[in-house]
Amino acid sequence: MPWHAHLSLNYTAQGSRTVLQHAHDGPLRVFKSLYPEGDAICHNVIVHPPGGLVGGDVLDIAIRVGHGAHGFVSTPGATRFYAADALPAAQHVNIALDAGARLEWLPLETIAYPGCEAVNHWQATLAEGAELMAWDVTALGLPSAGQLFDAGRLHQRMTIPGVWLEEARIAASDLRLLDSPLGLAGQRCMGTLVLAAGSPLARERREALLAAAQTALSQLPPGLAAGVTCPHPQLLVVRALAPLVEPLMATLQQAWAALRPVAWGLPAQAPRIWQV
Repeated sequence: MPWHAHLSLNYTAQGSRTVLQHAHDGPLRVFKSLYPEGDAICHNVIVHPPGGLVGGDVLDIAIRVGHGAHGFVSTPGATRFYAADALPAAQHVNIALDAGARLEWLPLETIAYPGCEAVNHWQATLAEGAELMAWDVTALGLPSAGQLFDAGRLHQRMTIPGVWLEEARIAASDLRLLDSPLGLAGQRCMGTLVLAAGSPLARERREALLAAAQTALSQLPPGLAAGVTCPHPQLLVVRALAPLVEPLMATLQQAWAALRPVAWGLPAQAPRIWQV
């Protein structure tokens, strides 16, 4: 029987402290709130006990951050879409930031196993003055384990209405997309990091952010390609392609570490969960 799981996270500022209220239904949980950077930033880890999704499974995650609050959300391991019979497995993430709110949505990678029918959708709405740093990292198959993405499909969609839309329908049989220089260029791991704002970024700030990201990407591991751009006044986007997920994730973590001090004046204190 398919599992449908729902998790809602609601961050509010209570004085100088960000506090989380949460509710769940089904096999989706959140660890207790942690404050490794002090009261202002609430860190949480989302856990999916089954460890992966099969046909018909649905994960719904809703995150709201209130005025003046700052949430940081990650995961302890990869989101795994396993081979499916007919029904797709789906993950939907909906983020809403009130004015002056901040959120860092930085889960570990998504793995599309051979034979999967996967839907991975992510959407965020930002009020004026709100800011978001988020990434999506996807591995098609497990090349290092000899499990090539030779069957299956992935529908991926990331959107900030009115600001940005990225959508891909990737089929294992579509070698023109997978291998073309205009597609994935033969790589099987892709990542996108965004810094989005509810209001236009001032030109000087935008240029400083671009310079920080470019410096972080100046020395890349062999076989990895990455770049940064500002396609909209409210958005900075880092994109990367790699043959394996580990160097790609490390590169996006470096970009995050370079952007965080420039964007928010905060040290790049990586959560311990990334080092496990």
